[in-house]
Amino acid sequence: MITTQDGLRKPTTLEAIFYFILSLLINATGNGLTVAANMGSSMWTASAANIAFDFNASISWVLIIYGALQILINIALLGQVNFSSILGNIIFISFFGPFVGIFKQFFMNLGISNLPLFATISLDILGICLVAIAVSIYQRLNLILHPGDEMTNILRFKYFSGNAKIAQWVNFSIPALVIIVLSLIFRQIVAVNIGTAIALLFQGIMITYSDQLIFPRLKHRL
Repeated sequence: MITTQDGLRKPTTLEAIFYFILSLLINATGNGLTVAANMGSSMWTASAANIAFDFNASISWVLIIYGALQILINIALLGQVNFSSILGNIIFISFFGPFVGIFKQFFMNLGISNLPLFATISLDILGICLVAIAVSIYQRLNLILHPGDEMTNILRFKYFSGNAKIAQWVNFSIPALVIIVLSLIFRQIVAVNIGTAIALLFQGIMITYSDQLIFPRLKHRL
């Protein structure tokens, strides 16, 4: 909701489109930046990067397939099928996966991974912050969500009394398990580094602060 002097109102169509497109671009930029820097991505993106690397697949397609699996998990968590929500999830991942691939290639062409270590780590952390900001915006909008972030929303408000940090940790346990299994099988690992630890420990906190500081008049639509 948008806060007004009289309380809360729904965002207008133009406002909703603005918030959605902005958050999608911020999210794809942040994820693309972390993958290109290779100093650690958020857990789901790091997991997807390892699958793509181990099986010589496109990360865009891995992210789309991940999105489909996350939709099934959300149905189980809710105990019901919400077709409008699922349609929104499909729309989101249809754009999100390709956009991450585009931004990843863009930053790789800029030579991000060849910068000095401090600069690469700093850009990686910036990418993680961007992801947290984007998640905060479209979780509050709650119109069209990435299914992974909708999972966090469901866990946060249905199971953990609004605690974003715990919800994010539970969400991240799935890709963490995938990364561990793949590293044991293939004896190699990518996109897991200091940035991954920062995302695991602090992304939930970043989302909470983003709720308060980034477009603070935009409130959660539950």
